[in-house]
Amino acid sequence: MSEPNINEIEEYAYKLLELARDTIIVRYRFFDVALSRIKLVSKIGINGFSCDGDTLYYDALYLIRRYADEDNIAVRLYMHILFHCIFSHQFNADKLDRDYWNLASDIAVENIIFELDFAAASLPKDSEEEKILDILRRDIPKLTADRIYKYFMVQGLSDEARKSYADIFRIDSHDSWINDDKKDEIVITRQEWEKITRRIKTDLKTFSKHKNSSEALEDNIDDTLKIRYNYREILEHFMVMGEELELSDEEFDYIYYTYGLNKYGNMPLIEPLEYKEDKRIKEFVIVLDTSASCQGEMIKKFVRRTYDILKDTENFFKEVNIHIIQCDASVRSDTVIRNDEDFEKFIQTGRLKGHGNTDFRPAFSYVDELIEKHCFDNLKGLIYFTDGYGTFPEKAPDYDVLFAFLYEDKLRPKVPGWAMQVVMEDELNEY
Repeated sequence: MSEPNINEIEEYAYKLLELARDTIIVRYRFFDVALSRIKLVSKIGINGFSCDGDTLYYDALYLIRRYADEDNIAVRLYMHILFHCIFSHQFNADKLDRDYWNLASDIAVENIIFELDFAAASLPKDSEEEKILDILRRDIPKLTADRIYKYFMVQGLSDEARKSYADIFRIDSHDSWINDDKKDEIVITRQEWEKITRRIKTDLKTFSKHKNSSEALEDNIDDTLKIRYNYREILEHFMVMGEELELSDEEFDYIYYTYGLNKYGNMPLIEPLEYKEDKRIKEFVIVLDTSASCQGEMIKKFVRRTYDILKDTENFFKEVNIHIIQCDASVRSDTVIRNDEDFEKFIQTGRLKGHGNTDFRPAFSYVDELIEKHCFDNLKGLIYFTDGYGTFPEKAPDYDVLFAFLYEDKLRPKVPGWAMQVVMEDELNEY
């Protein structure tokens, strides 16, 4: 019998992948749209698999050799790259540590495959993966790529462990993942994948009523679709109109001014206005939750991040009235910031006080007292950095309120409707 030629091998590999795709859709019909967006292209010689979010590139010879020993490899490959795409892992190739991001992404998708308990996707190496996943679950309650990555960045891995983990969890190469140099080349954008992911989230609710779903799948979907806030833009809520001693070009009429100079010598017809009104940050309050449940290092990062945004000359008045209040179950301190030097001094030498229980009400009562004492001319808002586990005031204050949380937490008490909220985890961890 003659050896099959390359065309026959490629045709067989293609049919193998098509069958794998159909096998997944029969079991999980809500993946149909996502799977249909991934094109198949054979590339003999790459000795593996790779997907850029638009096309799955596969070496037909390599796939057939793997299939001889692992008859579920095609299904496992398809599910592995499918989850990478659904969770937009390929659009985060600019992480500080690319190796950690590659590993975290692989661990996250493999964990979901385990939870789905899909026999058609099992591989001989599964027992090795399960041992590592059991270890990671002790320290990382939700195994999403972002959380695993941040855990590795903080805790680190030995070179031996990093290589061992990568060898065990790797299915595909991530060399084709998107970076800044390739953004103009992509066919399907991150926004398009997120749209597909939202549809899967909706369909998953119906599916879960009839069959056991993967909690890890739902966690990763939520992590992918969470709103990513621009903290700089949020601070615009706390801007007020004020006067700065600068020439106001909008209110200054050069025609009359120059006419006076020409007509009467050195005497202008009108004097230029020496001030203009501008929207800048002048007065507001930062409350720091210094209860035992809040991390001191993250509090300092939050203050530094806020400070770095505020000291931008376009947003910051030369003279300000900012109160930095430390509070757990009671107000512990109030540092008044008048200028850039005061803020810098607090950053460098300020100490955190408290570490008791949490109650938000004392800080609001204290600010109300400051208003009654005319300590503010026009208080625009208050930012409260906290883990969220405390007692909220019953009534809305007369100023805007933003609760800045470090982590996303579904168990956290519900924030009152009169307050804004933002999760700072990504911004502070990358800061």
